[in-house]
Amino acid sequence: MSQSLEQIAQKLIDADKKVQLIYAFNGSGKTRLSRKFRLLVDPKFTDEEQEEQEESGIRVMYYNAFTEDLFYWDNDLDGDTKRKLIIRPNNFTDLALGFLKDQGLDINIATNFQHFTTDSITPKFNEEYIAQDKNGNDVTVKAYSEVTFSVATGDERSEPNIKISKGEESNFIWCVFYSLLEQIVEILSITEVEDRSTNDFNDLKYIFIDDPISSLDENHVIELAVNLAGLIKKSDNLKFILSTHDPLFYNVLYNELGNKKCYLLDKLEDGTFELEEKQGDSNKSFSYHLYLKNTIENAIEKNDIQKYHFVLLRNLYEKTANFLGYSKWSDLLPSNDRQAYISRIMNFYSHSTLSNEEVREPTQPEKQIISFLFNYLVENSKYLKEEENVTV
Repeated sequence: MSQSLEQIAQKLIDADKKVQLIYAFNGSGKTRLSRKFRLLVDPKFTDEEQEEQEESGIRVMYYNAFTEDLFYWDNDLDGDTKRKLIIRPNNFTDLALGFLKDQGLDINIATNFQHFTTDSITPKFNEEYIAQDKNGNDVTVKAYSEVTFSVATGDERSEPNIKISKGEESNFIWCVFYSLLEQIVEILSITEVEDRSTNDFNDLKYIFIDDPISSLDENHVIELAVNLAGLIKKSDNLKFILSTHDPLFYNVLYNELGNKKCYLLDKLEDGTFELEEKQGDSNKSFSYHLYLKNTIENAIEKNDIQKYHFVLLRNLYEKTANFLGYSKWSDLLPSNDRQAYISRIMNFYSHSTLSNEEVREPTQPEKQIISFLFNYLVENSKYLKEEENVTV
């Protein structure tokens, strides 16, 4: 049933599950859904209402593309030497900066960042100082509101004030969020409210995380998912909504987490959306999808197609159909002459009992059919087409 993103966000709230895991293709509205969710849980108010709301504490935190917009570069266009990452003030960054100052969170952020990128790059948060604006007026630069990066040069020295790559920047911002989340989970694990180091998170109920895996290789994607799942399992007070377009990330989270609901989010042609609950084996095929796909793809590229590749191709069709909700894998085959593909190629090579057929290699026309059906499936499945550059 088609719904608006606001209706879907309300459905997630009403589900009242500890973990809700959403797979969605890029462009399906994941980021906008996280915003709609946030506004339903913690809406914006007038100035007077906002003051009252702030007294009750934060209710939801989210990580998405908007989180990254809170960080921007000052490239020192005049001197081209003092490049720094500026952190815009808002509820999230104010909380993070407060922990940086009071709890030494900068060490955790640096450790996490170097683990997922390289230990040769070191981030350093600024201390409070007086600077001048463009008009020559003195202004106080808030502590921990700017970050500089240095890189080791290999001769016991380092090059200061470098600009890191976009992927490294995304990882750094995620490490800020994740390090803060680690602290929050630890604080909320203290049962007696009066014994907590801060009351800022007493009303926090929801964490919405959308695709925190920019530019990570497969090993780090798995590790990040395992670490995040471990942190979620430590939390008894929070509910998590996790959305991603990455099948490997989804697959690891699915296998690591219990007490969850799983969904496929899809954007319909009329601009509405559908949140379909996925159950059972349809959630387990993500990594295997990619294994099958890469195996067949490599065989096609090398012109080394064997009989077993027909079996793998049928399996890939079955897994894709199962995940996307088709009742039969054959529904994904080309509509023109569909029955011929089923009877002549797929079933013949998957279930043949003829000994002379078991040993002979496929003919060149038969190899071309493998290539055609494989490319047809990839081109007509948003799921496989989107992941065509992923390797497991």
